[in-house]
Amino acid sequence: MKSQTAFSVTASACATIASSRKLLAAAVLGASLFAVAPVPAQAQQAAKIGFVSTERILRDSKPAQQAQAKIESEFKKRDDELQALANRLRTEAQKFDKDAPVLSESERIKRQRQLTDMDSDLQRKRREFQEDFNRRRNEEFTAIIERADAAIKSIAEQQGYDIILQDAVTVSPRVDITEQVLKALGG
Repeated sequence: MKSQTAFSVTASACATIASSRKLLAAAVLGASLFAVAPVPAQAQQAAKIGFVSTERILRDSKPAQQAQAKIESEFKKRDDELQALANRLRTEAQKFDKDAPVLSESERIKRQRQLTDMDSDLQRKRREFQEDFNRRRNEEFTAIIERADAAIKSIAEQQGYDIILQDAVTVSPRVDITEQVLKALGG
């Protein structure tokens, strides 16, 4: 498809979806690491911590790939129409450039106005397309995040994790459980 920028999952989209989780995870981690209440000797063991890459879930999971394909097919017709309109505008602009020296002043102004109107229409349709596409992608990815959260909670309960973080600056592969979550999501 020609509009690759419209169909790419960006890191900023993942960051937007996960930004509230960062604050919650930091607060929970801070509270658990700096608790001031005395802990009984039996409970004094290292906390089991895991990490899940939200970006990888939204890029590599089977549901994310299916959602991406579904969205692309839903928007393909509109994308093709935008490409056709852009090609028509380009053709008309080239024709105008070629004909401009022999056109009368009134005809030249009329065709310039037509080209400006076509360009404005194209820009408006592109903005609407991008807004609709982003809204639809966010709907699909929100559902995937909810499924991933359920899978993460299940893994945490089954394997006894005290905390699972979803965003971090650096992560040891030893605590990265993203592959387990991907498998739980079917891919």
